[in-house]
Amino acid sequence: MLWIKAFHIIFITSWFAGLFYLPRLFVNLAMVAGEEERSRLLLMSHKLYRFVTPIGALALIFGTWLWLGYGFAGVWLHIKLTLVLVLIAYHFYCGKLLNDFKQGLNTHSHVWYRWFNEIPVMILLIIVILVTVKPI
Repeated sequence: MLWIKAFHIIFITSWFAGLFYLPRLFVNLAMVAGEEERSRLLLMSHKLYRFVTPIGALALIFGTWLWLGYGFAGVWLHIKLTLVLVLIAYHFYCGKLLNDFKQGLNTHSHVWYRWFNEIPVMILLIIVILVTVKPI
């Protein structure tokens, strides 16, 4: 099970790295003036989203495997799983935002994206505390 845990941590770390960077690209897209830079940022965003989506799926698969293997229980786990569901929704909402940028339908400012970018940071902070400390 330690190998499963190691792979879960690796994929979680990679998934979060993508979720930290993608909205940062959105900040730049919301501020871009030239079409060449816009095209480059859209390409980067598209490639990152396509790369990070299967990594997120692998993180979920290995996490489920751990859950089934160890049989964890407790309030902390229910809160963590709820936050994972929020994170999945966040991930797919990023995909929707990317499509809005591609179609020229973005309605948010770069400031909004700066705040939006903090959501996965807060989720990670709470999940790490829940998993290591198990306060409840």
